[in-house]
Amino acid sequence: MASKADYYELLDVRRDIDAEELKKAYRKAALRYHPDRNPGDKAAEEKFKELSEAYQVLSDPEKRSQYDRFGHATFEQGAGGFGGGFDFSTNFEDIFGDIFGDFFGGGRGGRSRQARGQDLSYSLEVSFEEAAFGTEKTVSIPRRVTCAPCQGSGAKPGTRPQTCGPCRGSGQMRFQQGFFTVARTCNRCGGQGAVVTDPCAECQGAGAVRKTSNLQIKIPGGVDSGSRLKLRGEGEAGPVGGIAGDLYVTIQVGEHPLFERQHNEVICELPISFPQAALGADIEAPTLEGKIKMKVPAGTQSGSVFRLRGKGIVDLHGGGRGDQLVRIVVETPTDLGAKQKELLEEFARLNGGEVHPISKGFFDKVKELFG
Repeated sequence: MASKADYYELLDVRRDIDAEELKKAYRKAALRYHPDRNPGDKAAEEKFKELSEAYQVLSDPEKRSQYDRFGHATFEQGAGGFGGGFDFSTNFEDIFGDIFGDFFGGGRGGRSRQARGQDLSYSLEVSFEEAAFGTEKTVSIPRRVTCAPCQGSGAKPGTRPQTCGPCRGSGQMRFQQGFFTVARTCNRCGGQGAVVTDPCAECQGAGAVRKTSNLQIKIPGGVDSGSRLKLRGEGEAGPVGGIAGDLYVTIQVGEHPLFERQHNEVICELPISFPQAALGADIEAPTLEGKIKMKVPAGTQSGSVFRLRGKGIVDLHGGGRGDQLVRIVVETPTDLGAKQKELLEEFARLNGGEVHPISKGFFDKVKELFG
């Protein structure tokens, strides 16, 4: 008779492994060799039995202690105080149900969890200002909703679904496979534990009907393109009274002709004339809330940036508002008349380094480097 493999080696675990890690190791190995995933493979079935035996021993603190002391001899007749080998019928189903509940469509006892409705996705475009401050939008969503006449049961009003005969209302079918019991979702009732024998005329027994619903969606200030809002329970109704799915709304923010966004700040380029830049001026600057007066000091250079506090975008997480950055662009005049050219030429003759400190400093450095 061939010697039995070491339980720790079978599960490929350390001898000091804790209970939670042991369960994970067993789950991984058992799913790989489970007979349902390897139909007709006798070697896989045998391997699965060995893994299950190893887990049953090592997951029981008392049996594990005895096994660590005496090895397989612990479970031979008359050895170690156990004797009689293993009784898989008494507790293997508990182990099996705990670890494979999701795999087989349900846990231990009772009917399977009701099916959940599908999630829905919707793309919603908002304006730059609406994204900055928040808004409310009404959208039309075609979806499955709970049938009103039968209230989602699928049964004709005045009647009710009948207990499923094959599974006796449990939602699961159990059968013996080797020395252990396997539980599967009942094909007759789909795990619901009940079947509709007299269906609702409105939904034909589905418990839901397709309908276009108008939903009011609150868009918080500070959203950006790609932001996703989750509306719980606003997806499609679950079959036969199941839980409704969720609606995910993805935001797309339209472009603005004047403003750009950088995080919670608004950036705007403001063109001014050469005289305004040289002499200084009070000008009107656009903001998200209208025009405001802004002072441009004398000698302002093109590319200078002025910050308008609190004129940016609302923080999505409640951190106040960002700022607006106004970038100055000094506009060079074109299509000059004769008089304008004459005046500019006179200005150039009168011009000295003292009125062009930036260019004077630049060309001084060029001279130092290149002579």
